[in-house]
Amino acid sequence: MENLKKDLKEMLVRDLKLQDVNPDEIGDEDPLFEEGLGLDSLDAVELVVLINKHYDIQIQDMEEGRVAFASINALADYITQRREG
Repeated sequence: MENLKKDLKEMLVRDLKLQDVNPDEIGDEDPLFEEGLGLDSLDAVELVVLINKHYDIQIQDMEEGRVAFASINALADYITQRREG
């Protein structure tokens, strides 16, 4: 799970082109949107595409995305559950 979290942090910084953000500085419980990393709705759309591309997992609707994108921990749990299911 720790490797997955590390990969997710690196993917966020690299693929969403987050300037002045070091993946190691992203806390596992930090919110990804608003006061946390400051991601916005456009980033959410891109994140849905990235999760599909890298992990072959579809996020079906906005409510599901809201839960999955709460934090790195939430996203890692979401991916892990879908892989096991």
